Amino acid sequence: MSTTHGHGPHEPVEESGVDIQFQVLEMAVRELLIEKGLFTALDVTRQIEDTDSRVPMAGQRLVARFWTDPEFRALALKDGKAAAAELGIDMSIAPHLVILENTPALHHVVVCTLCSCYPRAVLGVPPAWYKSADYRSRVVREPRAVLAEFGLRLPDSVHLRVVDSTADMRYLVVPVRPGGTGKFTPEQLAALVTRDSMIGVAQARTP
Repeated sequence: MSTTHGHGPHEPVEESGVDIQFQVLEMAVRELLIEKGLFTALDVTRQIEDTDSRVPMAGQRLVARFWTDPEFRALALKDGKAAAAELGIDMSIAPHLVILENTPALHHVVVCTLCSCYPRAVLGVPPAWYKSADYRSRVVREPRAVLAEFGLRLPDSVHLRVVDSTADMRYLVVPVRPGGTGKFTPEQLAALVTRDSMIGVAQARTP
């Protein structure tokens, strides 16, 4: 078993919160853009509400389609954003999306070691533990121990790959399709897919 990871060029964030200087800068830029008429304060509020309301349903639909449609699977592995767009998921301003397929011999788990880059368009709001310093540091050093704490114990024969999100790259893990689901509808399959299984700290639910 080996573990691989890497990270792109973006700066770490403070664990205690956002630096006040960045807050002041964000407020000044936002107010300037509103003053110039590029968008309104209501636009900002609606965007925040939209982001906070997102749930992993989009990712669940993507995984269910991946499991059942060979052509869609090929597209998703080639271009994750194009696959998302085919399902009506708007990722036009999102970073590149890479779809990682788990198999009985290979398991992926996602982390962002420097901050908390996360594919919100398909997975919604990231869980608190994903952003924690403990997870971000330990899953790289001792991934099997961390996964065991989530209740996922992988055989030593399974190659475990830790992938590190960046400012320009997001990842979505497609878990192994559970057995006994050959006659399941896309809706039934989607119900087996959890947010944690699309991060890689869990398997899909068994029927």
